[in-house]
Amino acid sequence: MLKNYYPLISFLIAVIIAQGAKPFIMLVKTGDFRLKYLIASGGYPSSHSAGVVALCLSIGLKDGFDSGLFAIAFAIMTITMFDAVNVRYYSGRNISLTQQLIEDLRYIIEMKDPIYDEKFKEVLGHTKLELIAGVFLGILVSIVLYFFMEMK
Repeated sequence: MLKNYYPLISFLIAVIIAQGAKPFIMLVKTGDFRLKYLIASGGYPSSHSAGVVALCLSIGLKDGFDSGLFAIAFAIMTITMFDAVNVRYYSGRNISLTQQLIEDLRYIIEMKDPIYDEKFKEVLGHTKLELIAGVFLGILVSIVLYFFMEMK
């Protein structure tokens, strides 16, 4: 019965492992442990890439790499990973630059509008290393679950 849900289970486990690792990775990196990293976007490893790779590979292993369902999953995987490492990453960089410009302008002109005090999240997307780590995690989860579920 669980074999029918293998792609979904692979996706969920990969995302949970990736998100669950983030507070501990940040602890090692910065010495700062915060549970908010459990639900944060961005960071190492990419839960986006881990999830869609696990989903795509598990669909390929279950239904065949020549199936229409695999083709759909592959397309969604490609779009998701491109977005995570390009569009969302550079959006975050634009936010950083804009906030720095506002800080610099404060020394030149007085900015009274409260909109200039608003802080936006700077990390939206992923670096290529974060994406690659997520890809490897997704592959690992999918393959381990495949062999575990096939043995039962």
